[in-house]
Parts: sequence; C-alpha cells; structure tokens
Amino acid sequence: MPPAKKRARSYDSARTRAAVLAQFRNVRDGVAALTPEQLDGPTRLGAWTVRELAAHVTMAVGAVARYLDEPEPAKQEVALLDWPSATATAAARIDEDTRAIDAADLPGLYERTAAGYEERVAGAADGRLVPTRFGAMTLADFLVTRTVELVVHTDDLNAATGADIPYDRQALAACTRLLADALAAKAPGGAVELRIPPFAVVQCVEGPRHTRGTPPNVVETDPLTWIRLATGRAEWAAEREAARVGASGERADLEALLPVLS
Repeated sequence: MPPAKKRARSYDSARTRAAVLAQFRNVRDGVAALTPEQLDGPTRLGAWTVRELAAHVTMAVGAVARYLDEPEPAKQEVALLDWPSATATAAARIDEDTRAIDAADLPGLYERTAAGYEERVAGAADGRLVPTRFGAMTLADFLVTRTVELVVHTDDLNAATGADIPYDRQALAACTRLLADALAAKAPGGAVELRIPPFAVVQCVEGPRHTRGTPPNVVETDPLTWIRLATGRAEWAAEREAARVGASGERADLEALLPVLS
C-alpha cells in the first residue's frame, strides 16, 4: 500500500509577515555597516559581489509589493512545495535582473523596499494570488518563500563578509521547515527520519516505515547546516566528517537527494 499523502504544513501568516520584515531589517542593518571594500568583495554566488547580493535581497523582498500591484491572476498555479524545485529554472533571469539594479544607494534602496512591503502587505489577504516568476501563488505561500530567500542570503552575506547578521527566529524556522518538507516531497516515504531541532522533523525516503521506538534510520543536524545542505552551499560528506551531521542506519545517506533548492 502506498504511504498516506502528508498534509501540507500550515504557517501562521501574521508571524510570517512579521518575520520577513524583521529579517529584512537585520540584513539592512548589517549591509549598512559594511565598508566600500567589503561591498566590492566576492561572494560564493558565482560572479556576484557583496553589493550585488545585497541588491538582490531588496529585489526578493520588493517582489511582494510589485506583485501585489499587478492584477490578481485567475487561478493558483504553484503550491508552496512546488517552489523549491522551480527556482532553478529562473537562475539566468534572476542574475540579469539583479545586475540591472542601481545599487549605488543601498541604504535608500533598503528603506524604500521596507516601506513598500509594509504598505502593500498591510491590507492584503492571505489568499490573494500573486503572479510570481513561476506562476500564481497565494500571498501567504509566497511570503514563506521570502523567509527562505532572506535566511539563505543572510548566510551568504555572513560567509562573504564575516558580518554576523542575526537570524530572526521565526524566519529561520519557516525556512528550515519549508526546505525539510521539500526533501520529504522529493523523496516521499517513511524509512528515514530527518531531525532539525528545534524546528522540524520529517520522514522521507521510500522503504520500511517506522512506527514505534527509535527509528532505524536517522539524520540529525542544526538549522543552518541543513539550510546549507539543502541549497547546495555545503557538501554532505564534509558536514558528516565535521560532525555537523549525524546519520545512522543503512538508508540514512541523503547525499543523492541534495540539494532540494538551487
């Protein structure tokens, strides 16, 4: 008998809306403290400089207001768990759009983006459809994807500059959970239990389903290590060697399933 279809995770919309703004402000403050030399420095994202990465963050959050200003689509086309696998299809367009941003005045760009977000989100319903790059999504779902953009790129900025920009707890939780659920959707099953305390536990990978006691196949890691693995910013073998990932059981090797977002 095939495994029962898992119910989609629900997110508290009010918390998600606040988390997007809180993490965006964290990034804004961190970017404002960078020197011109740091802004011109390299990142782990190909040819992007830190300045271009910082500009991209404003584009990712500014998309909320831009999409809300457009006519509402007739029907939903993309569910939340469709989004991680769809992102790779837009890499070239995202790179082109990012390089086209005028990033000469980053503080002003961040302030305008935050103001636009607050103004447009305040009166918008969770179920309002927005026309994203990948098809129409509900606003509530799209905002969860913004936590992924913000948390992942906060980590990119920290890696490039050593800035130690903090992570809003709710944004980190939503990002972790969506990427864990994306793995479970990519490799459905109950043979492996992925634990990412304190935010997520999911079962995945086809095989014998665990029902009681200690699962025979367990993977456990911390949220940031999981996010790096899930987005291709860290390698499975290296993280296991460094003891940032614990994996027990003959099926507890997720290397072939990663990343889930690229």
